[in-house]
Amino acid sequence: MHETAYQITTHNPASPTPVPAGYPSYLPAHEGPVMLPSEIPPGVQMVTLPGGIRTLAYTPAQDPPAPSVPVAQPIPAWAKTTALLTPTIGGGVAAAGIGLSYAAPGLIAMSEALWAAVALIAAAAIGVPLLLRLGRAATGTGRSSTHITQNITASGMFGRANGTINHR
Repeated sequence: MHETAYQITTHNPASPTPVPAGYPSYLPAHEGPVMLPSEIPPGVQMVTLPGGIRTLAYTPAQDPPAPSVPVAQPIPAWAKTTALLTPTIGGGVAAAGIGLSYAAPGLIAMSEALWAAVALIAAAAIGVPLLLRLGRAATGTGRSSTHITQNITASGMFGRANGTINHR
């Protein structure tokens, strides 16, 4: 009914078998025909029994471990704050740009008006004294200007003051 795929043998210590070439020295002494690891069918593994004997045994197929489901982490407070401030800052920058675009013609005109005011002040600082001198010279009266000299003297901190005025 069942067909045996592998021959089952028992250990016979009276007739030891020779060690095959290339058999690793760290394994226990060779006790019979050896299967190469590539010859072991799926579901069969080399196991060590409690007595120290190594043998082949059927092992149940192990299901691969289920992938762990990532746990949702709370969002840090700094990230929430930054996320809330970003549109506000962007909106402020956009509003400033729009305001400057509307104000640009007025700012240019104001700049030109300020330069005109500076030029007027500079012209007045140079021109007014020149006109006054030319006006005096044109009258030709020859009179010199009046000089008034005042001499005031006082004795002490709260003493009476006396003074003279000289017209020349």
